[in-house]
Amino acid sequence: MMNGLQVHRRWLPSLTIASFLTAILLVTFLFLGINTSSTPVLKELQPPVGTESAQPFLTVAPDGTFLMSWIEPGQNAKHAFRFASFDGSVWSSPTTIVEGNEFFVNWADVPSITQLSSGTIAAHWLNKSGAGTYAYDVNMRISTDKGKTWSSTIIPHKDGTQTEHGFASFFELSSGELGLVWLDGREMAKSNSSSHDSHDGQGNMTLRSGIMKSGSQEVAETLIDPRVCECCPTAAVKTSKGIVVAYRDRSEKEVRNISVARYENGKWTKPYAVYDDKWVIPGCPVNGPSLSTDGSNVVIGWFTAPDGAAKVNVAFSKNAGASFGEPISIDGGAPLGRVGINLLPDGSALVVWMEYVNNDAEIRARVVRSDGSKEAHSVIATVTGDRKSGHPRIARNGDKLLFAWVDTQAKKIRVATATVQEFLTGDKKASGR
Repeated sequence: MMNGLQVHRRWLPSLTIASFLTAILLVTFLFLGINTSSTPVLKELQPPVGTESAQPFLTVAPDGTFLMSWIEPGQNAKHAFRFASFDGSVWSSPTTIVEGNEFFVNWADVPSITQLSSGTIAAHWLNKSGAGTYAYDVNMRISTDKGKTWSSTIIPHKDGTQTEHGFASFFELSSGELGLVWLDGREMAKSNSSSHDSHDGQGNMTLRSGIMKSGSQEVAETLIDPRVCECCPTAAVKTSKGIVVAYRDRSEKEVRNISVARYENGKWTKPYAVYDDKWVIPGCPVNGPSLSTDGSNVVIGWFTAPDGAAKVNVAFSKNAGASFGEPISIDGGAPLGRVGINLLPDGSALVVWMEYVNNDAEIRARVVRSDGSKEAHSVIATVTGDRKSGHPRIARNGDKLLFAWVDTQAKKIRVATATVQEFLTGDKKASGR
């Protein structure tokens, strides 16, 4: 772990590299100043979650309703995957999508939910496929009656290998068809390793997509990138020209930049790096990108740490993700990452991330603009900096914002709402932290 940055041990050849990077990040934390914060007015809500709830995911339905999914202990099984809606005033009763004893539950590889323009709801979770630690599949279910009933389980990948399949992100094509991308470890099963743990293999993790044909449960698979980072979350959004997918790439020299690929005119474009961070790291940092869009405007946020200098960067695109501007650093000097982002109506973006402060971490939020100007950061909550805190979530409908995170002391998900205006502090920073 590098100053709160969890790196997958499978790819660290020795403790020397990790110790060196930890020292660099610690010096960065001690000597860089933390920007003065503002205090937004947050209204805490009472979502219909139980004790031990975790892995929250937020999205907004076409009608503006907020949807939140999560995992908690089941009534009849070890785990239950549930969701509820919030109309801005009242929560619905929770709906159970599926319960089971073979879930793969992980702080970073989180189940999700989406609602298509047709009203169809799709949800995905992870289910064990074998004895290996990372032998698990993406599982999906579909509902056409607002979650009252669900389809049988759909597995979008057909390789049948007991390897990692996860970090999935849904999207909707202009035709109304459901699509998703995921990290796919089938090539890792081709190594000579005798271990059942797919992360002990020497093959490459790949990025693949699947599009569900209208009126059926058949999924057409496509390979997007043959070599990617092994366990960083993905992101996907729909622009005015098609789909943009973001993920952490992996070069032969272990440079792990954030790359994007676009689905336009029925095919995927060649991926390209949003920016050459030059972050060379021999292990997966478990820190993926976040995307948000409005028409042809796209914004992306991500964590990076070249030469041990940890940063949270933001970049804007005005051409539906065909290219991005120079990155803008928005953190306070000691970020963990775990970035969420939302594009605001005026073209600015509200970024959410986690930042180390003393022995804990703060969930921070900050408005940033494409010209590089920034509002002072706001503190949403103070949490532990370990994996149990998971990823903070953000969603927006109009001027209303919803935040969700895991309170490890209360052992449950907390949710709060605020308005966009609460984060327009007037304390603009043209540069620096």
